[in-house]
Amino acid sequence: MECTCCGACCVAPDIAALDKPLGLRCPHLGADNLCTVYERRPQVCRDYAADEVCRRIEAPTLEERVHNYLALFQLTAEAETVRKSGCASMRMARAIRERK
Repeated sequence: MECTCCGACCVAPDIAALDKPLGLRCPHLGADNLCTVYERRPQVCRDYAADEVCRRIEAPTLEERVHNYLALFQLTAEAETVRKSGCASMRMARAIRERK
C-alpha cells in the first residue's frame, strides 16, 4: 500500500524516539500533515510503511483517522487521559500512569 501522507501515524501512536505521547500530534508534523524534519526523521519513522491498519482507519479527516486508530487498538481512554493530563512527553505520561 502506498502512503497517502495523511498524518495519522504522526499523531495516533506514541513514538518513543521522539518522546511523543499517545494520541498527541508530533511536534514535527506541519499544518499540511507533512513531516517538517523528514530528511532527519528518526529510524522508526523511516522504517514505517503504510499497511492494512491505514486502510482500516481511513476517514475524511485526520481527527477521524486518529479516533479510528485509537479505537482499533482500544487506546481511546488511555489517549484521553494523556490529553487531559497535559503530558508533553511519553516520560511524563508513563510517570502519571505508574502513580495510578
